[in-house]
Amino acid sequence: MTRRAGRTRRRLYEREAELAAVDEALGELTGLSTDDLDPPERPGGALLAFAGHAGLGKTTLLTEVRRRAAAKGCTILSARGGDQEQQVAFHVARQLLQPQLAGSSDAALRLQLGSWYAIVGPALGLCTAEAGAPPDPQGLRDGLDWVLTHLAVQRAPVVLVLDDAHWADPESLSWLAAFAPRAEQLPMLLVVAYRPEELPDHARQFRGLPGRAGQRPIDLEPLTAPAVGRLVREQVGAHADDAFCRECWAVTAGNPFEAVELTAKISDRGLEPNESGAHLLRDLATAVKGSGLIDRLDRLGTSSVRLAWAGAVLGTEIRPDLAAGVAGLGREEAADAVDRLRDARILTGPAGADGTLEFVHPLIATAVYRAIPDAVRVALHGQAAWSVVDAGLGSTAAARHLMETHPEGDPWVVHHLRQAARETLRAGAPDAARRHLARALREPPAYDDRAAVLYELGCASLLTEPATTVNHLRAALEEPVADPALRQGIVYRLSQVLAHSDRLGEASDTLAREAHLTSDPRTRLRMQSEKFMWDAFRADEPDSPARSRRLTRLADRLTGRDLTERYIIGLRAWDAMLRAEPAGVALAHAERALQGGLSWAVEDRGFEVPVLVALTFMYGDRPGRAEELFAAGTAEFERQGWRGAHLSFAYTLLAYIRFRRGRLAEAEDFVRAGLRLAERVGPRTPVEWYALGTLIEVLLARGRADEAVQVAEDHDFGEPFPAAVTFPDSQTVYGELLLARGRTKEAAVELAAAGRRLDPRGMRNPAWCPWQLHLALAEMHDAPERARATALEAVQRARRFATASAVGQALRVAAEVCGGTERTAFLHEAVTHLERSPAAYELARALVDLGAQLRRTGHSKDAAEYLYRGLEAAGQCGADGLADTARDELAAAGLRPRRLRAIETDALTTRERTAAVLTSQGRDRPSVAAALHVDEQTVTRLLSAVYRKAGTDEAGLADAIGKGPAEGLDGGRGR
Repeated sequence: MTRRAGRTRRRLYEREAELAAVDEALGELTGLSTDDLDPPERPGGALLAFAGHAGLGKTTLLTEVRRRAAAKGCTILSARGGDQEQQVAFHVARQLLQPQLAGSSDAALRLQLGSWYAIVGPALGLCTAEAGAPPDPQGLRDGLDWVLTHLAVQRAPVVLVLDDAHWADPESLSWLAAFAPRAEQLPMLLVVAYRPEELPDHARQFRGLPGRAGQRPIDLEPLTAPAVGRLVREQVGAHADDAFCRECWAVTAGNPFEAVELTAKISDRGLEPNESGAHLLRDLATAVKGSGLIDRLDRLGTSSVRLAWAGAVLGTEIRPDLAAGVAGLGREEAADAVDRLRDARILTGPAGADGTLEFVHPLIATAVYRAIPDAVRVALHGQAAWSVVDAGLGSTAAARHLMETHPEGDPWVVHHLRQAARETLRAGAPDAARRHLARALREPPAYDDRAAVLYELGCASLLTEPATTVNHLRAALEEPVADPALRQGIVYRLSQVLAHSDRLGEASDTLAREAHLTSDPRTRLRMQSEKFMWDAFRADEPDSPARSRRLTRLADRLTGRDLTERYIIGLRAWDAMLRAEPAGVALAHAERALQGGLSWAVEDRGFEVPVLVALTFMYGDRPGRAEELFAAGTAEFERQGWRGAHLSFAYTLLAYIRFRRGRLAEAEDFVRAGLRLAERVGPRTPVEWYALGTLIEVLLARGRADEAVQVAEDHDFGEPFPAAVTFPDSQTVYGELLLARGRTKEAAVELAAAGRRLDPRGMRNPAWCPWQLHLALAEMHDAPERARATALEAVQRARRFATASAVGQALRVAAEVCGGTERTAFLHEAVTHLERSPAAYELARALVDLGAQLRRTGHSKDAAEYLYRGLEAAGQCGADGLADTARDELAAAGLRPRRLRAIETDALTTRERTAAVLTSQGRDRPSVAAALHVDEQTVTRLLSAVYRKAGTDEAGLADAIGKGPAEGLDGGRGR
């Protein structure tokens, strides 16, 4: 079959069906680039996967694919996995993408890649990594997706060919396996070939790719006897008789590679191709592979053997100068050895010192590598590491060889393994970095460097093996650490991974212990701030009130001069909100924390405190401000390439903000995006708890309780609940779900348990966790007096926090639990409060409830007004179930629902803006009404729309809209 270089193209035997599939796919692909007026019915991209055992002609087939694609004017991206390069991160990705990009200047690359430049550039070898935290693996895969998609569109049609996919590095292969299904939606043909028995688990998607072969790859079969006969006669002459040809087939089992090599041996030996010489074929076939191949190599002489061994160690693309250095040969001696290996059909490649060599077939490379004596192979890898470093190829190129050497306590080895780990980690390959550092630890490093290596190993395994990370970092703390900064880094990282592993108590204890040991006041303050942060997330904190008092005393005397102080002030804001201190207090601290900056993507700090500060604004009836902070924080995550758990949290919490604003359809879109990312991180992780809780709340609000139940069942949402505090609180959401299913007694048990967990910690703000409100609803039928007392206590707590949305929601639920005139009064007050809040969904619920109550008490005229308003508000929120309830109530009142207006936009009308500006300037309702020539009730509704659109309450109105001049005073009767 066809050799990779320096060989003439041979015929492909019995591959007509495979080539027909290729031609069909290429025909549809190249049809995308025509100027036909009628677009194709479906995208012209396709997937082709060829599976076959070694020697069945996969490489020859892919060579023909490339030839045919080039003839049709396609852009070709080509790569090949290598047995010796499997542990080189992004080896295949670089082969595919680097040639398309490497010719551009740095400025052109920055322009072409945009915000992805710093994320994918280091992985593809296009630039060095910039300062800052590395991208997470998912962020890097998203970046590679973008680059490949961009190339497919800009240089269409594109044919991507991956040979020996079973030997591709894990980083590249997992990326391509996930990307492959998208090829059908692009002007791209993706063709892969692999040995099925060697394909790793992380590429199992290739086994079932939907493409021209249906739901499975195209299996390559051995050649039949007639096909081998044609091959033999083409190579050795048409006079080869049938018995000879059939014996060739028998001894090679129809393997194309072995058949081709056998015909070459026949020609070399001058064997007559007839029945009399057929009995010699089995011995000749043995020389083609295995021990026979090695015997043939040995007969070429010591220099040839040494050069072949060096080439097998170096891998797929063999530089002659490197091979000579590894083999210990002079230039002329090496050149002679290369010529002999070419003549023996072991190596192939252009003549001269500048071209790269490769083995004629991977089977030969594997046989040669396995034939190297163990001790010699280890020594050759060590020499290869020195050679690639001396050649300027860097530590990462040397690392794969150092991984194969025996530990000898060599500082040079440790240095280059650590440097390679830094480079691969910065490029977005933490698993590869972890392997390098684990090997460096076994070397072992010098006594004084051991803690540093353990720390680096912990940082590299943080995302993939948190339990192992804890062990490494704890071991690092037990080592003598002379550098205080290193010890502090170990402590911060250890506390972080403990917290993210749902071991918050251990994280807090670690920081407390180290804070007691340090003598530096600023370090102690930082450790206190980290301890305060993790304690804030603990569901089992033993003395939360005492911690709150300490935090209050500390935060009140800080000025926010550095990030540590701002973190403490931000935690004080969050604590004030949780404990239902007046909202103004919490918001004032939140504003203090933001002065001087509060980045979400500082490498050695988490993003938790900036998130808590943003959410303080949300709970404080300033969701518009919270969204601004989330938008900035999400942009930081995306610039950094953090697109796994970080981005999932951002999308999920942004969804929660939209939910609380009453934008339920938008909330559902965001939280489903967050859940998709969370599912990549893993089941029952904190990020998944957040996403599931929010999605269930949104679905319940939209009236889709059955779907919410299904989501919970599909993801095992229930006990045991996480040890970390989540928002919305997972146990409370579970109780709410039980309540929606009518399982009131079970709901009451869960909700009461949530209260027993949160109340002793001082977490008593119903705006944050409305467990009391749901508990009151669960108990209203079996224990009405207790339910009433519970609801009224929640109202009292909400009044203490003093946000319009919290008070309005609590009053609405209290009204549902209470009866008679008290219910009506509570609902009127709830509507009054909620009209001054940004909580559109809660307002819609209160309006419908009030309308229904008025209808039942005989006030049909007043009921109609509230029901119509409630129906319109529910429709604009996307609360379909609530809208149906409003329609039913209108029908019961003998009224017909009005046609709903278009969905409300965020743009303020002229009258809304005028009312907002006048109010922000301190004008009261009567004076605003007089300026607009309307009544006070109209002003109330105008301002209610402003609060919903701007995402604020009255206290934050000036900041939300600016204090510009009032518009439209001369034409106030307009819009």
